[in-house]
Amino acid sequence: MKNKFITFEGPEGSGKSTVMKAVEKALKKNNIDVVTTREPGGIAISEQIRDVILDVKNTEMDARTEALLYAASRRQHIVEKVWPALAQGKVVLCDRFIDSSLAYQGFGRKLGLETVMDVNKFAIEQSIPDLTIFIDIPPSVGLKRVFGNHREINRLDLESIAFHERVYEGYQALISRYPERIKVVDGNRGIDAVVKDALSLINGL
Repeated sequence: MKNKFITFEGPEGSGKSTVMKAVEKALKKNNIDVVTTREPGGIAISEQIRDVILDVKNTEMDARTEALLYAASRRQHIVEKVWPALAQGKVVLCDRFIDSSLAYQGFGRKLGLETVMDVNKFAIEQSIPDLTIFIDIPPSVGLKRVFGNHREINRLDLESIAFHERVYEGYQALISRYPERIKVVDGNRGIDAVVKDALSLINGL
């Protein structure tokens, strides 16, 4: 398996980052050349933008400013890390990508799917993932995990449950819109079962 771009999505606390790390380990055991990364972030400039976006002190950030910052971070990330890795024949695993913006800013911030899509099309051009794995858990369950496992709390974690429910609704709309690309894995189970299903989807490529 080469030149595949695979993204992991899910609500806050879905466990996607943990699942992605386990998938990386399994693929490497099978001698697949894998690069892992995340959004926002992944490279120096994008990590600096991440710090601005997620800083809990930046409560006055406008919704469109937020969407533009995510798109700017994504552009630099894809140019500097994702495209070069794919050009070298590697499999790229990415913790969040365009679907996060569509769900969080398009639905959560009520900017609209098409508005956020237009901004991101400018950023990524034609680079759509080969496969997107959505780790499915209810927002209320995910937030309990976030506040119970002592990971760093960011600005988005502090949003209302209504915001996170809109984000979840956004993901459901995206799953319906792109069923050939976005595949759902039940996240309400043990990590081993979730990873097994994720690997099965990847092997299907």
